[in-house]
Amino acid sequence: MATNRKEVSLYSSDEDKWAAVETRNENADGYFVYAVKTTGVYAHPSAPFRLPKRYNVEFFNTPEEAERAGYRIHRRIGCDKNFLNNRHSALVLHACRIIESSDPQPKLEDLAESVGLSTTHFHRIFKKHTGLTPKKYASAVRAKKVRNRLRNKETKITSDIYDSGFSSSSRFYEKAQRCLGMNANCYKKGGKGAQILFSVGQCSIGTILVAKSEKGICAISIGDDPEKLINEFQDQFSSAELTTRKDFDEIVSKVVGFIEHPKIGFDLPLDIQGTAFQERVWSTLMEIQPGETLTYSEVAKRIGSPKSTRAVAQACGANRLAVAIPCHRVIRTNGDLSGYRWGIERKKWLIENESNSLEK
Repeated sequence: MATNRKEVSLYSSDEDKWAAVETRNENADGYFVYAVKTTGVYAHPSAPFRLPKRYNVEFFNTPEEAERAGYRIHRRIGCDKNFLNNRHSALVLHACRIIESSDPQPKLEDLAESVGLSTTHFHRIFKKHTGLTPKKYASAVRAKKVRNRLRNKETKITSDIYDSGFSSSSRFYEKAQRCLGMNANCYKKGGKGAQILFSVGQCSIGTILVAKSEKGICAISIGDDPEKLINEFQDQFSSAELTTRKDFDEIVSKVVGFIEHPKIGFDLPLDIQGTAFQERVWSTLMEIQPGETLTYSEVAKRIGSPKSTRAVAQACGANRLAVAIPCHRVIRTNGDLSGYRWGIERKKWLIENESNSLEK
């Protein structure tokens, strides 16, 4: 931490910033930009062109500030925004590692200081690159920690709660249902005490398993082998009370009906469990209409995080609710179908079937 604070002080004054510009210090890139009054352009400190006179230079914390003041980015090679974006990506990654390794959750001011940016600037670029605020990212990390710790049956729940970064047990229990999908005691016992209904059926693209918790449909899986689907689901909640009822077959029939005839729509309640970012992505996917596809980058833009294309793809891969959360409607920029949790051929069939259903 001491090293980071020293780095902050290097660029705390205009004189320090000018010294970085004079030496074309690459380490200063991302902390500020400088603008030249006589040419109307701005650049990052290491920009490889002739130095202007000091009295013609002014400094800005961000490119956006420089542009609001009427300056434009210098077009010469090595002066484009990719340098700044790469620098910001590295700073955000560093902040993420701090959050992941800190206990308790670090304050926003401390995180900003650790990467040498103002609180407001740091908050903005963190959300731009991750799609989450630092606070929500920290909450997602903490939720993941508690899920991992609760899987250890040798420890006590109270220890798991505090070791995961919750300041009190009451705060944890307020969020346990959303975080785990059930109470902590059930989760620690592999779902013991939780009742989950499930059933297996057949559709045009193979075997389908549908499961329902108290909150709603919690899993829709597609495969070739019904026994494999059941075993994989049982492994997730090894001690839950997994049951099936004849009337639940009607639910499976509704899911199958939606797969075969997507125009009828999907109106069953869902039990969605994921990080804040994943749930933002999944919510956006459910807004994509049958017969329509979006690219991963378009989804990233829709959630207000255009730099998080890779994270969007990872969220699609983490989806456990096939067709209900239509991740099959997301494709690559070049039109390729990319990967699909339940098989690329099934993804192709779903997209074609939806397109054909709109033409009938």
